[in-house]
Amino acid sequence: MMNKKYFFAFILFILFSVAAQSQQNYAVSINYTPVLNTNDFASVFGGKTGNRVKLDGRGLIGEIEFVALPNTSFEILESIPVESHFIYKVITNDYPYTNSPLYIDGRFVKMSEVRPEIRKIEKFSKEKITGNLSSLENNIYMWGGNTPNGIPELLEFYPANGNISESTKELWILKGVDCSGLLYFATGGATPRNTSSLINFGNAVDIKGMSTKQISDIVQPLDLIVWNGHVVIVLDNETTIESTPSKGVHKTDLTSRLKTIMNERKPVNDWQSTSGKRFVIRRWIEQ
Repeated sequence: MMNKKYFFAFILFILFSVAAQSQQNYAVSINYTPVLNTNDFASVFGGKTGNRVKLDGRGLIGEIEFVALPNTSFEILESIPVESHFIYKVITNDYPYTNSPLYIDGRFVKMSEVRPEIRKIEKFSKEKITGNLSSLENNIYMWGGNTPNGIPELLEFYPANGNISESTKELWILKGVDCSGLLYFATGGATPRNTSSLINFGNAVDIKGMSTKQISDIVQPLDLIVWNGHVVIVLDNETTIESTPSKGVHKTDLTSRLKTIMNERKPVNDWQSTSGKRFVIRRWIEQ
């Protein structure tokens, strides 16, 4: 049972904190900040036993939406006191993709009474983006992930109960990238975070009715071979790169990868122009 002294101290903390938070409706991420679709962070990182990460039927952390980059701004909709910190229900311009509520741990952000500037995006060169992509080869896949080195603070804020395996640690700190997270990290957050936006990002490449060879002859480095659910990035004239649950970040011969895709999907110029299994190619950077 909680000591009365600590109980009243806790109540005072809540009262004073709520009063302070009522004047601070915005927040800015200090470092990489996990954004979840649940306010129960402890159930994801630790759970009842304190030594496991919550996984869904796919073996993925379904509660993760994405990892906000440093200086991402949030508008706070609700403050939820949890022990000695707050969980915030938020919205952000960096992630306009879901009707589900978004939550962040207040220890990852600094508060503001005025609306912060939108995160400034540095324009990377093609060479830098290509180099960033190549440097991530062999990184593991992480649903909602776009931080290849993970977020060590998650183990500080939600410490494990006892020893955990290296694979559990990697899950705990959200180490790795998913398919669009690979691109998001490589571009410094200059590209949309989800494939639902990438299918219309940039300009369409005319591929309707073309063969595998015809398409492989016209695509250019950093073109996106994309459908709603996955993106494959053209790395150079002979190679693609992508992140998948089974292989992580890996490269494939361009023609071979296109042939595999076209065995299942048809090439179209406009995603909205038809239905069924299809893909588009989007050119989004000056060649």
